[in-house]
Amino acid sequence: MRLCVFCGSNAGQDPVYLDTARALGEALAASGIGLVYGGASVGLMGAVADAVLAKGGTVIGVMPQALVDKEIAHKGLSDLRVVGSMHERKALMAELADGFIALPGGLGTFEELFEVWTWAQLGYHRKPCALLNAGGFYDKLTDFLDDVVERGFVKPIHRAMLIVESEPVALIEAIRAYEPPKVDKWIKAGER
Repeated sequence: MRLCVFCGSNAGQDPVYLDTARALGEALAASGIGLVYGGASVGLMGAVADAVLAKGGTVIGVMPQALVDKEIAHKGLSDLRVVGSMHERKALMAELADGFIALPGGLGTFEELFEVWTWAQLGYHRKPCALLNAGGFYDKLTDFLDDVVERGFVKPIHRAMLIVESEPVALIEAIRAYEPPKVDKWIKAGER
């Protein structure tokens, strides 16, 4: 099994983010789960990769050549795949992974998570999508998502597709137990 982790290329302001990234990397390696991620040596990205590698795990990085040229690619990975664009990066990471986790991060992390979650909603894949809610980082987002359900823009069953846990081991257990819903994205008139 391999899980793709989306996260920040910086560490953020709260040390809990870095600690959680390291704890996730250690938990992945201890569970025999390989890491697929964006290939950087910096921020939470570097921390999760370093933690997996330090525990003897396997790490596949995927990075566009333009970012490799900026010298932020991790030099010690099990495998670094260099691609031509961000679109190719996301497609390859999705192909290589059996599920997806978002640690704290910025716009790129959000975009990556929402894209794979949307693909799951549309039935393009049946892989779990999850938030590792380090230090309550995603509390306001999960509240907002619940509000979007209340306003009728997301079906409750699709909202429930997003796993949310605050501890790495609990998150891995929830991912392993995930059963995708058997429902179409499209709703009929009068349904919510």
